[in-house]
Amino acid sequence: MPTFVDQTKIEVQAGKGGDGMVAFRHEKFVPNGGPAGGDGGRGGSIIFVADSGLRTLMDFRYRRKFKADNGENGRIKAQYGRAAKDLYLKVPVGTTVYDFDTNEVIGDLVENGQELVVAKGGRGGRGNIHFANSVNTAPEIAENGEPGEDRVLRLELKMLADVGLVGFPSVGKSTLLSVVTKAKPKIAAYQFTTLTPNLGMVILPDGRDFSMADLPGLIEGASQGVGLGMQFLRHIERTKVILHLVSMDPNNGREAIEDYHVIKKELANYATDLTKKRELIVATQMDIPGADQKYQEFKDALAQEKIGEPVYAISSVTHQGINELMRDAANLVEKVEEERSQTEEKPVSVQKNKEYKFKAPKTNEFTVEKVDEHAFIVKGEGLERLVQRINLDHQDGIMLLARKLNNLGVDEALRKAGAENGDDVAIGDFNFEFVQ
Repeated sequence: MPTFVDQTKIEVQAGKGGDGMVAFRHEKFVPNGGPAGGDGGRGGSIIFVADSGLRTLMDFRYRRKFKADNGENGRIKAQYGRAAKDLYLKVPVGTTVYDFDTNEVIGDLVENGQELVVAKGGRGGRGNIHFANSVNTAPEIAENGEPGEDRVLRLELKMLADVGLVGFPSVGKSTLLSVVTKAKPKIAAYQFTTLTPNLGMVILPDGRDFSMADLPGLIEGASQGVGLGMQFLRHIERTKVILHLVSMDPNNGREAIEDYHVIKKELANYATDLTKKRELIVATQMDIPGADQKYQEFKDALAQEKIGEPVYAISSVTHQGINELMRDAANLVEKVEEERSQTEEKPVSVQKNKEYKFKAPKTNEFTVEKVDEHAFIVKGEGLERLVQRINLDHQDGIMLLARKLNNLGVDEALRKAGAENGDDVAIGDFNFEFVQ
Protein backbone atom coordinates (compact mmCIF):
# COMPACT_ATOMS: atom_id res chain seq x y z
CA MET A 1 0.00 0.00 0.00
CA PRO A 2 1.60 3.35 -1.01
CA THR A 3 2.49 5.80 1.74
CA PHE A 4 0.36 8.92 1.94
CA VAL A 5 2.59 11.94 2.57
CA ASP A 6 0.65 15.07 3.52
CA GLN A 7 3.32 17.11 5.33
CA THR A 8 6.99 17.63 4.56
CA LYS A 9 9.89 20.03 5.07
CA ILE A 10 12.13 21.13 2.20
CA GLU A 11 14.76 23.77 1.45
CA VAL A 12 14.68 25.82 -1.75
CA GLN A 13 17.52 28.00 -3.00
CA ALA A 14 17.02 30.31 -5.95
CA GLY A 15 19.90 31.01 -8.30
CA LYS A 16 22.43 33.80 -7.80
CA GLY A 17 22.44 36.63 -10.32
CA GLY A 18 25.40 36.80 -12.69
CA ASP A 19 28.19 39.26 -11.93
CA GLY A 20 28.56 42.43 -13.96
CA MET A 21 31.67 42.69 -16.14
CA VAL A 22 34.49 45.24 -16.06
CA ALA A 23 35.62 45.58 -19.68
CA PHE A 24 36.68 48.25 -22.16
CA ARG A 25 36.42 48.72 -25.87
CA HIS A 26 39.60 47.80 -27.75
CA GLU A 27 39.03 48.74 -31.36
CA LYS A 28 41.64 49.53 -33.95
CA PHE A 29 40.57 53.11 -34.60
CA VAL A 30 39.29 53.91 -31.08
CA PRO A 31 42.51 54.22 -29.02
CA ASN A 32 40.72 55.40 -25.87
CA GLY A 33 37.64 53.15 -25.86
CA GLY A 34 35.07 53.56 -23.10
CA PRO A 35 33.60 50.98 -20.71
CA ALA A 36 31.99 47.94 -22.34
CA GLY A 37 31.22 45.53 -19.49
CA GLY A 38 27.76 43.95 -19.70
CA ASP A 39 25.27 43.12 -16.94
CA GLY A 40 24.91 39.69 -15.36
CA GLY A 41 21.82 37.59 -15.99
CA ARG A 42 19.04 36.99 -13.46
CA GLY A 43 19.24 33.85 -11.32
CA GLY A 44 16.57 31.20 -11.65
CA SER A 45 13.53 31.39 -9.37
CA ILE A 46 11.82 28.36 -7.82
CA ILE A 47 8.12 28.10 -8.64
CA PHE A 48 5.52 25.62 -7.38
CA VAL A 49 2.85 24.50 -9.85
CA ALA A 50 -0.39 22.82 -8.72
CA ASP A 51 -0.95 19.56 -10.60
CA SER A 52 -4.29 17.77 -10.31
CA GLY A 53 -2.59 14.51 -11.32
CA LEU A 54 -0.67 14.33 -8.04
CA ARG A 55 -2.29 13.00 -4.87
CA THR A 56 0.56 13.15 -2.31
CA LEU A 57 3.76 15.01 -1.47
CA MET A 58 5.72 11.79 -2.00
CA ASP A 59 8.07 13.46 -4.53
CA PHE A 60 9.52 15.54 -1.68
CA ARG A 61 9.97 12.71 0.79
CA TYR A 62 13.45 11.64 -0.28
CA ARG A 63 14.69 14.78 -1.99
CA ARG A 64 14.60 17.72 0.40
CA LYS A 65 16.79 20.40 -1.22
CA PHE A 66 16.13 22.11 -4.55
CA LYS A 67 18.46 24.66 -6.17
CA ALA A 68 17.88 26.75 -9.29
CA ASP A 69 20.71 27.67 -11.69
CA ASN A 70 22.75 30.86 -11.38
CA GLY A 71 22.57 33.62 -13.96
CA GLU A 72 25.43 33.99 -16.44
CA ASN A 73 28.06 36.67 -15.82
CA GLY A 74 28.11 39.76 -18.00
CA ARG A 75 30.33 39.73 -21.07
CA ILE A 76 32.60 42.06 -22.99
CA LYS A 77 31.29 44.36 -25.72
CA ALA A 78 28.33 45.34 -23.45
CA GLN A 79 26.76 41.90 -23.83
CA TYR A 80 24.35 40.84 -21.10
CA GLY A 81 24.72 37.47 -19.40
CA ARG A 82 21.98 34.91 -20.04
CA ALA A 83 19.24 34.66 -17.41
CA ALA A 84 18.90 31.23 -15.79
CA LYS A 85 15.81 29.10 -16.32
CA ASP A 86 13.31 29.00 -13.49
CA LEU A 87 12.90 25.69 -11.66
CA TYR A 88 9.26 24.47 -11.64
CA LEU A 89 8.23 21.95 -8.98
CA LYS A 90 4.87 20.17 -9.20
CA VAL A 91 2.75 19.83 -6.06
CA PRO A 92 -0.75 18.40 -5.54
CA VAL A 93 -3.76 20.71 -5.74
CA GLY A 94 -4.59 21.61 -2.15
CA THR A 95 -1.00 22.25 -1.01
CA THR A 96 -0.42 25.08 1.46
CA VAL A 97 3.12 26.48 1.67
CA TYR A 98 4.45 27.83 4.99
CA ASP A 99 7.73 29.45 5.99
CA PHE A 100 9.18 26.79 8.29
CA ASP A 101 10.76 29.26 10.73
CA THR A 102 7.98 31.84 11.07
CA ASN A 103 4.97 29.65 10.16
CA GLU A 104 3.84 32.42 7.77
CA VAL A 105 1.52 31.24 5.00
CA ILE A 106 3.33 31.97 1.75
CA GLY A 107 0.59 30.69 -0.52
CA ASP A 108 -2.23 28.24 -1.08
CA LEU A 109 -2.37 26.24 -4.32
CA VAL A 110 -6.01 25.31 -4.84
CA GLU A 111 -6.43 25.36 -8.63
CA ASN A 112 -4.87 23.15 -11.27
CA GLY A 113 -2.05 25.02 -13.01
CA GLN A 114 -1.81 27.70 -10.34
CA GLU A 115 1.75 28.94 -9.77
CA LEU A 116 3.52 30.26 -6.69
CA VAL A 117 7.01 31.80 -6.69
CA VAL A 118 8.53 30.64 -3.39
CA ALA A 119 12.14 31.75 -3.89
CA LYS A 120 13.09 34.68 -6.12
CA GLY A 121 16.25 34.51 -8.19
CA GLY A 122 18.88 37.16 -7.55
CA ARG A 123 19.23 40.16 -9.83
CA GLY A 124 22.23 40.30 -12.12
CA GLY A 125 24.99 42.79 -11.27
CA ARG A 126 25.51 45.86 -13.42
CA GLY A 127 28.56 46.08 -15.66
CA ASN A 128 30.87 49.09 -15.77
CA ILE A 129 28.98 50.65 -18.68
CA HIS A 130 26.55 51.96 -16.03
CA PHE A 131 29.16 53.76 -13.93
CA ALA A 132 30.80 56.05 -16.46
CA ASN A 133 30.43 59.79 -15.84
CA SER A 134 32.16 63.03 -16.73
CA VAL A 135 34.64 62.64 -13.89
CA ASN A 136 35.42 58.94 -14.34
CA THR A 137 35.07 58.03 -18.00
CA ALA A 138 36.71 54.62 -17.60
CA PRO A 139 35.40 53.20 -14.32
CA GLU A 140 36.64 49.85 -13.05
CA ILE A 141 33.39 49.35 -11.15
CA ALA A 142 30.92 46.51 -11.47
CA GLU A 143 28.37 44.83 -9.25
CA ASN A 144 28.22 41.22 -8.21
CA GLY A 145 24.94 39.42 -8.75
CA GLU A 146 22.53 39.25 -5.81
CA PRO A 147 22.26 35.89 -4.06
CA GLY A 148 19.02 34.03 -4.66
CA GLU A 149 16.59 33.56 -1.80
CA ASP A 150 17.28 30.55 0.39
CA ARG A 151 14.20 29.40 2.31
CA VAL A 152 13.12 26.45 4.42
CA LEU A 153 9.48 25.59 3.72
CA ARG A 154 6.81 23.38 5.21
CA LEU A 155 4.37 21.90 2.72
CA GLU A 156 1.00 20.73 3.95
CA LEU A 157 -1.54 18.94 1.79
CA LYS A 158 -5.21 19.36 2.61
CA MET A 159 -7.32 17.16 0.38
CA LEU A 160 -9.84 19.05 -1.72
CA ALA A 161 -13.21 17.33 -1.55
CA ASP A 162 -16.75 18.71 -1.74
CA VAL A 163 -18.03 16.20 0.81
CA GLY A 164 -16.11 14.65 3.70
CA LEU A 165 -17.16 11.51 5.57
CA VAL A 166 -16.50 11.68 9.33
CA GLY A 167 -17.33 9.38 12.20
CA PHE A 168 -15.92 6.73 14.50
CA PRO A 169 -13.75 3.98 13.01
CA SER A 170 -15.72 1.19 11.32
CA VAL A 171 -19.00 3.10 10.96
CA GLY A 172 -19.10 2.37 7.23
CA LYS A 173 -17.30 5.35 5.66
CA SER A 174 -15.10 3.29 3.34
CA THR A 175 -17.98 1.02 2.41
CA LEU A 176 -20.19 3.97 1.49
CA LEU A 177 -17.42 5.50 -0.60
CA SER A 178 -16.91 2.23 -2.48
CA VAL A 179 -20.65 1.98 -3.21
CA VAL A 180 -21.24 5.51 -4.53
CA THR A 181 -17.90 6.05 -6.34
CA LYS A 182 -15.34 3.98 -8.24
CA ALA A 183 -12.86 4.32 -5.40
CA LYS A 184 -11.61 1.05 -3.92
CA PRO A 185 -10.62 1.79 -0.32
CA LYS A 186 -9.33 -0.94 1.96
CA ILE A 187 -12.23 -2.32 4.05
CA ALA A 188 -12.04 -4.60 7.08
CA ALA A 189 -13.75 -5.16 10.42
CA TYR A 190 -11.24 -3.47 12.70
CA GLN A 191 -10.43 0.05 13.85
CA PHE A 192 -8.43 2.38 11.64
CA THR A 193 -8.95 0.45 8.43
CA THR A 194 -8.46 3.76 6.66
CA LEU A 195 -4.90 4.92 7.20
CA THR A 196 -4.90 7.43 4.35
CA PRO A 197 -7.67 9.64 2.93
CA ASN A 198 -9.44 8.18 -0.09
CA LEU A 199 -11.06 10.34 -2.74
CA GLY A 200 -13.76 9.45 -5.25
CA MET A 201 -16.26 11.12 -7.58
CA VAL A 202 -20.00 10.71 -7.11
CA ILE A 203 -21.95 10.99 -10.37
CA LEU A 204 -25.72 11.32 -10.08
CA PRO A 205 -28.27 10.14 -12.67
CA ASP A 206 -29.15 13.79 -13.45
CA GLY A 207 -25.53 14.47 -14.54
CA ARG A 208 -24.39 16.36 -11.44
CA ASP A 209 -21.23 15.25 -9.69
CA PHE A 210 -19.16 16.04 -6.61
CA SER A 211 -16.01 14.72 -4.96
CA MET A 212 -16.19 12.74 -1.73
CA ALA A 213 -13.38 11.94 0.70
CA ASP A 214 -13.33 9.05 3.14
CA LEU A 215 -11.26 10.36 6.06
CA PRO A 216 -9.69 8.20 8.79
CA GLY A 217 -11.94 7.47 11.75
CA LEU A 218 -11.94 9.91 14.65
CA ILE A 219 -11.95 8.93 18.32
CA GLU A 220 -12.15 10.90 21.52
CA GLY A 221 -9.08 13.10 21.88
CA ALA A 222 -8.39 13.20 18.14
CA SER A 223 -8.04 17.00 18.12
CA GLN A 224 -5.20 16.62 20.65
CA GLY A 225 -3.46 13.96 18.58
CA VAL A 226 -5.01 10.73 19.90
CA GLY A 227 -5.29 7.97 17.29
CA LEU A 228 -4.96 9.18 13.70
CA GLY A 229 -7.32 12.12 14.06
CA MET A 230 -5.08 15.16 14.41
CA GLN A 231 -3.04 14.53 11.30
CA PHE A 232 -6.18 14.09 9.17
CA LEU A 233 -8.58 16.64 10.66
CA ARG A 234 -6.88 19.19 8.42
CA HIS A 235 -8.41 17.47 5.38
CA ILE A 236 -11.90 18.34 6.64
CA GLU A 237 -11.04 22.06 6.55
CA ARG A 238 -11.61 22.29 2.81
CA THR A 239 -14.77 20.22 2.49
CA LYS A 240 -17.98 22.09 1.80
CA VAL A 241 -20.28 19.52 3.44
CA ILE A 242 -19.75 16.92 6.14
CA LEU A 243 -21.60 13.62 6.18
CA HIS A 244 -21.54 12.66 9.85
CA LEU A 245 -21.86 8.86 9.95
CA VAL A 246 -23.15 7.21 13.14
CA SER A 247 -23.29 3.42 13.43
CA MET A 248 -26.62 1.78 14.31
CA ASP A 249 -24.96 -1.55 15.07
CA PRO A 250 -26.61 -2.62 18.38
CA ASN A 251 -23.63 -4.82 19.21
CA ASN A 252 -20.86 -2.22 19.20
CA GLY A 253 -21.39 -1.38 22.90
CA ARG A 254 -21.78 2.36 22.33
CA GLU A 255 -24.70 4.79 22.48
CA ALA A 256 -25.31 6.44 19.10
CA ILE A 257 -26.01 9.86 20.63
CA GLU A 258 -22.70 9.67 22.56
CA ASP A 259 -20.84 8.81 19.37
CA TYR A 260 -22.41 11.83 17.70
CA HIS A 261 -21.38 14.20 20.51
CA VAL A 262 -17.82 12.87 20.73
CA ILE A 263 -17.20 13.56 17.05
CA LYS A 264 -18.85 16.99 17.26
CA LYS A 265 -16.57 17.83 20.20
CA GLU A 266 -13.45 16.85 18.28
CA LEU A 267 -14.54 18.94 15.28
CA ALA A 268 -15.15 21.92 17.60
CA ASN A 269 -11.79 21.55 19.37
CA TYR A 270 -9.74 21.58 16.19
CA ALA A 271 -7.72 24.75 15.48
CA THR A 272 -10.42 25.83 13.03
CA ASP A 273 -13.90 25.16 14.42
CA LEU A 274 -15.18 22.57 11.95
CA THR A 275 -18.69 22.45 13.45
CA LYS A 276 -19.55 25.53 11.39
CA LYS A 277 -19.57 23.42 8.26
CA ARG A 278 -22.91 22.23 6.86
CA GLU A 279 -23.69 18.71 7.98
CA LEU A 280 -25.94 15.81 7.13
CA ILE A 281 -26.45 13.21 9.88
CA VAL A 282 -26.32 9.67 8.52
CA ALA A 283 -27.39 6.54 10.44
CA THR A 284 -25.40 3.65 8.93
CA GLN A 285 -25.46 -0.15 8.97
CA MET A 286 -29.28 -0.29 9.03
CA ASP A 287 -29.16 -3.84 7.58
CA ILE A 288 -27.96 -5.27 10.94
CA PRO A 289 -30.74 -6.87 13.05
CA GLY A 290 -31.77 -4.55 15.88
CA ALA A 291 -30.57 -1.43 14.06
CA ASP A 292 -34.11 -0.07 13.70
CA GLN A 293 -34.60 0.19 17.47
CA LYS A 294 -31.24 1.92 17.96
CA TYR A 295 -32.07 4.28 15.10
CA GLN A 296 -35.35 5.29 16.75
CA GLU A 297 -33.60 5.86 20.09
CA PHE A 298 -31.00 8.01 18.31
CA LYS A 299 -33.68 10.14 16.62
CA ASP A 300 -35.55 10.55 19.93
CA ALA A 301 -32.32 11.68 21.66
CA LEU A 302 -31.63 14.25 18.94
CA ALA A 303 -35.20 15.56 19.18
CA GLN A 304 -34.92 15.82 22.96
CA GLU A 305 -31.78 17.94 22.53
CA LYS A 306 -33.64 20.06 19.96
CA ILE A 307 -31.30 19.05 17.14
CA GLY A 308 -33.74 19.34 14.29
CA GLU A 309 -31.53 18.05 11.48
CA PRO A 310 -33.01 15.20 9.44
CA VAL A 311 -31.35 11.80 9.90
CA TYR A 312 -30.68 9.69 6.80
CA ALA A 313 -31.00 5.96 7.46
CA ILE A 314 -28.81 4.01 5.03
CA SER A 315 -27.30 0.62 4.41
CA SER A 316 -24.35 0.40 2.04
CA VAL A 317 -24.99 -3.35 1.79
CA THR A 318 -28.65 -3.17 0.66
CA HIS A 319 -28.29 0.39 -0.80
CA GLN A 320 -31.19 1.55 1.40
CA GLY A 321 -31.45 5.38 1.38
CA ILE A 322 -28.25 5.87 -0.66
CA ASN A 323 -29.83 7.66 -3.62
CA GLU A 324 -31.72 10.14 -1.44
CA LEU A 325 -28.58 10.88 0.62
CA MET A 326 -26.42 11.51 -2.46
CA ARG A 327 -29.09 13.74 -4.03
CA ASP A 328 -29.46 15.87 -0.91
CA ALA A 329 -25.68 16.02 -0.45
CA ALA A 330 -25.35 17.39 -4.01
CA ASN A 331 -28.09 19.95 -3.31
CA LEU A 332 -26.33 21.08 -0.14
CA VAL A 333 -22.96 21.37 -1.93
CA GLU A 334 -24.58 23.61 -4.55
CA LYS A 335 -26.21 25.69 -1.83
CA VAL A 336 -22.91 26.17 0.03
CA GLU A 337 -21.14 27.13 -3.20
CA GLU A 338 -23.84 29.68 -3.96
CA GLU A 339 -23.62 31.16 -0.46
CA ARG A 340 -19.84 31.41 -0.70
CA SER A 341 -19.96 33.13 -4.07
CA GLN A 342 -22.32 35.76 -2.67
CA THR A 343 -20.46 36.47 0.56
CA GLU A 344 -16.79 35.98 -0.22
CA GLU A 345 -14.41 37.78 -2.51
CA LYS A 346 -12.06 35.59 -4.49
CA PRO A 347 -9.08 35.04 -2.21
CA VAL A 348 -5.62 36.10 -3.29
CA SER A 349 -4.48 32.50 -3.02
CA VAL A 350 -6.52 31.38 -6.03
CA GLN A 351 -5.01 33.83 -8.49
CA LYS A 352 -3.37 32.08 -11.41
CA ASN A 353 0.07 33.35 -10.42
CA LYS A 354 1.13 34.49 -6.98
CA GLU A 355 4.58 35.48 -5.85
CA TYR A 356 6.02 35.56 -2.38
CA LYS A 357 7.00 39.19 -1.84
CA PHE A 358 10.47 39.38 -0.35
CA LYS A 359 10.92 42.44 1.84
CA ALA A 360 14.48 43.63 1.35
CA PRO A 361 16.12 44.72 4.60
CA LYS A 362 16.99 48.40 4.96
CA THR A 363 20.65 49.06 4.19
CA ASN A 364 20.98 51.75 6.87
CA GLU A 365 19.99 49.45 9.73
CA PHE A 366 23.07 47.91 11.33
CA THR A 367 24.80 47.30 14.66
CA VAL A 368 28.47 47.46 15.67
CA GLU A 369 29.80 44.84 18.08
CA LYS A 370 33.26 44.88 19.66
CA VAL A 371 34.44 41.26 19.81
CA ASP A 372 38.05 41.83 20.80
CA GLU A 373 40.32 44.70 21.82
CA HIS A 374 41.04 45.52 18.19
CA ALA A 375 38.27 43.67 16.33
CA PHE A 376 34.72 44.73 15.44
CA ILE A 377 31.80 43.11 13.61
CA VAL A 378 29.23 45.22 11.79
CA LYS A 379 25.93 43.33 11.48
CA GLY A 380 23.00 44.24 9.26
CA GLU A 381 21.36 42.11 6.58
CA GLY A 382 20.91 45.03 4.20
CA LEU A 383 24.48 46.21 4.70
CA GLU A 384 25.84 42.69 4.13
CA ARG A 385 23.88 42.45 0.89
CA LEU A 386 25.37 45.80 -0.21
CA VAL A 387 28.90 44.50 0.40
CA GLN A 388 28.12 41.34 -1.55
CA ARG A 389 26.89 43.40 -4.49
CA ILE A 390 30.03 45.47 -5.01
CA ASN A 391 32.90 43.91 -6.96
CA LEU A 392 36.02 44.48 -4.87
CA ASP A 393 38.52 43.07 -7.37
CA HIS A 394 39.23 46.60 -8.64
CA GLN A 395 40.34 49.72 -6.82
CA ASP A 396 37.36 51.71 -8.09
CA GLY A 397 35.00 49.20 -6.49
CA ILE A 398 36.82 49.43 -3.16
CA MET A 399 36.61 53.24 -3.24
CA LEU A 400 32.89 53.06 -4.09
CA LEU A 401 32.24 50.81 -1.10
CA ALA A 402 34.28 53.08 1.18
CA ARG A 403 32.14 56.07 0.15
CA LYS A 404 28.90 54.17 0.68
CA LEU A 405 29.92 52.93 4.14
CA ASN A 406 30.89 56.46 5.15
CA ASN A 407 27.61 57.91 3.84
CA LEU A 408 25.61 55.28 5.75
CA GLY A 409 27.35 56.25 9.00
CA VAL A 410 29.36 53.05 9.45
CA ASP A 411 32.65 54.91 9.98
CA GLU A 412 31.08 57.18 12.60
CA ALA A 413 29.47 54.22 14.39
CA LEU A 414 32.83 52.41 14.52
CA ARG A 415 34.53 55.48 15.97
CA LYS A 416 31.84 55.74 18.67
CA ALA A 417 32.38 52.06 19.49
CA GLY A 418 36.09 52.79 20.08
CA ALA A 419 37.62 51.69 16.77
CA GLU A 420 41.13 52.99 16.08
CA ASN A 421 43.46 52.98 13.09
CA GLY A 422 44.50 49.45 12.19
CA ASP A 423 41.61 47.67 13.94
CA ASP A 424 40.00 44.75 12.08
CA VAL A 425 36.39 45.18 10.92
CA ALA A 426 34.20 42.42 9.46
CA ILE A 427 30.94 42.86 7.52
CA GLY A 428 29.68 39.40 6.62
CA ASP A 429 32.54 37.70 4.73
CA PHE A 430 34.28 41.02 3.98
CA ASN A 431 37.14 42.09 6.25
CA PHE A 432 39.04 45.37 6.18
CA GLU A 433 41.32 47.56 8.28
CA PHE A 434 39.76 50.61 9.89
CA VAL A 435 41.33 53.93 8.91
CA GLN A 436 40.30 57.21 10.51
